[in-house]
Amino acid sequence: MPYINIKITDEGVTKEQKAALIKGATELLQRVLNKNPQTTVVIIEEVPTDNWGIGGESVTDRRLKEK
Repeated sequence: MPYINIKITDEGVTKEQKAALIKGATELLQRVLNKNPQTTVVIIEEVPTDNWGIGGESVTDRRLKEK
């Protein structure tokens, strides 16, 4: 039973986009690894930008600097 964990920042991803991620990841495992889509589990975790760090600073702070 394949388990896919997708982590993204919580910056307005729509229900439709999440559905596309789930479908696409499932189809990828079926196509590349011949895994049964009926037993493939996909979890999407949305992480607050304060809790996601890149290069020693939070994504929130990086976004503020970009403005």
